[in-house]
Amino acid sequence: MRVPVELVETLAVILDEGSLDAAARRLHITPSAVSQRVRALERVAGQVLLVRSKPARATEAAHRFVRYARQLALLERDAFEGADEEATSVPLAVNADSLATWFLPPLARVASARDVVFDLHRDDQDFTAGLLESGTVVGAVTSRRVPVAGCRVSALGALRYEAVATPAFARRWFAEAGVGAGPDRAGLASAPVVDFDRRDELQTRWLRGAGVAADAPPRHRVPASQDFATAVLLGLGWALLPTLQSRVHVERGELVRLGGDDIVVPLYWQQWNLASPLLDAVAEEIVAEARRVLEPVA
Repeated sequence: MRVPVELVETLAVILDEGSLDAAARRLHITPSAVSQRVRALERVAGQVLLVRSKPARATEAAHRFVRYARQLALLERDAFEGADEEATSVPLAVNADSLATWFLPPLARVASARDVVFDLHRDDQDFTAGLLESGTVVGAVTSRRVPVAGCRVSALGALRYEAVATPAFARRWFAEAGVGAGPDRAGLASAPVVDFDRRDELQTRWLRGAGVAADAPPRHRVPASQDFATAVLLGLGWALLPTLQSRVHVERGELVRLGGDDIVVPLYWQQWNLASPLLDAVAEEIVAEARRVLEPVA
């Protein structure tokens, strides 16, 4: 069974734009025509594909059609590269700490050589692979080593995290603080923690490793990587920061290490298994940069 290209393209545009009206403006057709295309695709699929909410959402059944639409768009851009005035948009998924520390320089190198723009989707590294499965992105930094169906995977390296706090915070809450000092369990049970969001498990894992009940201390939540680090530097609480981010602050005396075991998070690059020169060029730069700055994956 062949699926008309304009139908899957319309579905993808609705999800990108968030509504049928916005998709109609982008496609230069009427909202009624957009709705008719969605209904036609749902008849072909035999299932509901779009939740008419604000913003519009894809159902589980829609994911394979969205992937198909984005794969077609990427291959079409590759075929007409250099003859199209419009820049190619490449949607990628990345975790916040990679975005804040090493991920942007390789994208800048690609953008300086090619007519491309990047649509970045930020999520926890444990969840970015789901954006590949749904067709939202064409490549992702992920903690998942097993390839997503239809994708290929390359090891990037590992982000090392260490527990840190300001010297004043450490003096207030902990009996000892400094390089090599062990975690103060009594202090950790009451000292405020900074979490990225409710899915951030790093501080919880570290607390358990230190023998402290994870639900004991109060928690701030700061869902932006640079602001997260700023919250720690301002003394709101202690947290685990990537050593790529914390090292300079420790050297300046702005932060101290709380001791305990570091947490090492292996990262992988997954991308659709397509013969796309553009996507391969993006991957080559990302993998090279990661292997230059990250620790090797054990």
